[in-house]
Amino acid sequence: MSAETLAELSDLFVVAAVLLYLAAMIGFAVELAFGRARAETRQVRGGARVPVGVGAEGDTPHPGEIAEASGGAVAEGPETPAWARKAGTVALVIAWLGWAANLTAIATRGLAVDRWPWGNMYEFVVAICFAAVTAFLVAHLRQNIRFLGAFVMVSAALGLGLAVLKFYTVAGPVVPALNSYWIAIHVSAAILASGMFVLAGASGVLYLIRGDGLSRLPSKDDLEKVAHKAIVVAFPLWTFAVIAGALWADKAWGRYWGWDPKEVWSFITWIGYAAYLHARVTAGWRGNKATIVQLVAFACLLFNLFGVNIFISGLHSYADVG
Repeated sequence: MSAETLAELSDLFVVAAVLLYLAAMIGFAVELAFGRARAETRQVRGGARVPVGVGAEGDTPHPGEIAEASGGAVAEGPETPAWARKAGTVALVIAWLGWAANLTAIATRGLAVDRWPWGNMYEFVVAICFAAVTAFLVAHLRQNIRFLGAFVMVSAALGLGLAVLKFYTVAGPVVPALNSYWIAIHVSAAILASGMFVLAGASGVLYLIRGDGLSRLPSKDDLEKVAHKAIVVAFPLWTFAVIAGALWADKAWGRYWGWDPKEVWSFITWIGYAAYLHARVTAGWRGNKATIVQLVAFACLLFNLFGVNIFISGLHSYADVG
């Protein structure tokens, strides 16, 4: 199969991934919208857990959630309708199909150009969308986080759509500085970390949206735990990516650090997530304060990806980006 044919196949699989992610988003959204209401709970004497607000005059529990008198368990009322659960299950299957299409797009692109397929903005964004969906699907194997599905899928679909419409680059060779084995080490680590940070960012945004009354979303505690676990995994990967980038810079340009805009914002992003983890461990920050810190770090990550690459000139700037 020729390089041109492989490149065309890659483009088709990207479009297929967009459509599949959008279909999965609809299914996840249906399950979330028509699922049973969720309530924050608190511990009371005797080991029981009751919905927040129960016990005060005039307060009532969220629909379908009743506290048991003992044992610390919560007896939930009416389950999510079967058809809504089925929509979520079908959405999960479609998400895996989208993941496979995304992976195939990356693989065929790599075969077409005979190199690691993240040497320009288009390829990098396609890879990050794949990493974000991978993070969601792998995390779901360990914990039911289907409530994040709609938000991760729409992020991936929008990211791929943006890559196709704004960042598309014809398959071909890259500049000599990028034609190195370091791209497999440094950029791969950055992509994996970014995918996990997207998962944490989605959880953080939902945490703030939920507030105290949007009961269709999971509890704020659950959302915060998902974000924290994702960051705990992603932060060492990002740290490694920064170090590997410095080693690559020394090999390519004869210095480890040159205050290039990309280097600066990668370090600022690292500081942001380090501050989040440090605040949780030393100051015991939880809730809104910790979430805001991690979202500030996530904003730095997004600026590092889009703002620096597109609007600020430097050694890391990508060409042919409209």
